[in-house]
Amino acid sequence: MSKEDIKKQIRNAFDHRVAVRVYSDQLISKEDMDFILDTAWLSPSSVGLEGWRFIVVDKKHIPELSAAVKDIAWGAQPQLETASHFVLLVAEKNARYDSKSIKDSLVRRGLTEQSDLDSRIALYQAFQTRDMQMVDNPRALWDWTAKQTYIAMGNMMTSAAMIGIDSCPIEGFNHTVLNERLAELGWIDIEKEAVATMIAFGYRLKDPKHPRSRKPREEVVTWLAN
Repeated sequence: MSKEDIKKQIRNAFDHRVAVRVYSDQLISKEDMDFILDTAWLSPSSVGLEGWRFIVVDKKHIPELSAAVKDIAWGAQPQLETASHFVLLVAEKNARYDSKSIKDSLVRRGLTEQSDLDSRIALYQAFQTRDMQMVDNPRALWDWTAKQTYIAMGNMMTSAAMIGIDSCPIEGFNHTVLNERLAELGWIDIEKEAVATMIAFGYRLKDPKHPRSRKPREEVVTWLAN
């Protein structure tokens, strides 16, 4: 397949993709979901932290999710009734430069000498204190890892569209209550992590009623003049 063929295939997937809220009864195979999840697992993250976790809720367990959160998840009403799968994107809390998770991420990437670890951790300390100004702000630290989950979310949605599977990103829910209830279910450890967003997956029941619209490209894409 040529580069132009690949570009056309990707563009066709993006042209077809919309936020689908109502799905057919067709279920996504485990093999296809594993493919989609691999693109999240392999996604890039800030400083290579991988400060995330992806909870997969299949059709068997969606009623459990719905019972827990439907009353406070206004953005997920038809999806909870019809989707084949949900993926909850969970972001780590308190990922400070001196945390175990930061050190583990460095060791995972081959930095095992203490001098190398100390040097890199000092760099991250400067990043978090001077550049991001978040080191003593728990909400800012969580926002940092939560933003990174959107990289994985985009990759999942694109890979799904490439194989004909529809999706809908969802952040229309009461975050505090949702996380408390998922902690009660034992799905998350609320002291260490929280749900940033979630995605519904399935096969569309029908095409959207209204055509997709976008701002004019020239208002969105800016090339600096030579």
